[in-house]
Amino acid sequence: MSAHHFVVTLTCEDRPGIVAAVTTELAAAGANIAESNQFWDRTTNRFFLRIALMAPEGVDLAAIERALRPTSQRFDMKVSVSDLAERPKVIVMVSKSDHAMLHILYQIRVGWLPAEVVAIVSNHEDSRQTAEIEGIPYHCWKVTKENKAEQESKLLALVKETGAELVVLARYMQILSNETSNRLFGSAINIHHSFLPSFKGARPYHQAHERGVKLIGATAHYVTPDLDEGPIIEQETERVTHAMTPDDFVATGRDIESRVLARAVKLHLERRVMLNGHKTVVFAK
Repeated sequence: MSAHHFVVTLTCEDRPGIVAAVTTELAAAGANIAESNQFWDRTTNRFFLRIALMAPEGVDLAAIERALRPTSQRFDMKVSVSDLAERPKVIVMVSKSDHAMLHILYQIRVGWLPAEVVAIVSNHEDSRQTAEIEGIPYHCWKVTKENKAEQESKLLALVKETGAELVVLARYMQILSNETSNRLFGSAINIHHSFLPSFKGARPYHQAHERGVKLIGATAHYVTPDLDEGPIIEQETERVTHAMTPDDFVATGRDIESRVLARAVKLHLERRVMLNGHKTVVFAK
């Protein structure tokens, strides 16, 4: 018999018996647990659980949700159930530097990243040809001070129209408004170099080179109104030396940004990231 694959994530105040209650209900529904991760945050007394499971034919997402409802109500849980047979829909936003976007598109093409890009949004025309080659709708919306609110309204409408569950800012060099950031909280991921706040403004890698930096890196995080200060999902650093040129720094930075963003997107889409206030709980493999 074929099996259906689901992921259950939940969070609640920590109490004895949570795992036993959840797994008992899943077993009664005929589900088999393939992977389980849990974390207790002692500072807030919050409990986080992620379970990947297989269910027999006839047990669908609604059945899993029904099975967990009594336990959810008993422990006042916030529960989410995802069907892994459904490929999550993603909108990618990009400006002129397309390295992070291209890496995401490649990882989707080879099957490493379980997603479908339903639209590419940009404030430049540079990536239109890439979108046409990939068969992805391309939206070039120039952003000015005068039309910023209008363009962001188009973005929110596009999210609703396409059913996208995630917006990826793959080096999109426009700052989203506080209102839009709040609307997309938990469903928009950004990537930036890790020099902030030390090297703000233009040409951060050149600034780092001038200061003799020995480590460069990148951070992927959820978008919030606080610029580049959202809950962190993934980070990476790489050692650099005095013998490298500013262009070497830029090339190294591009590679790191691409990898870190793709990993963050994968972790999110596999339901391995759970928000915990200003931080995240990441159940990596």
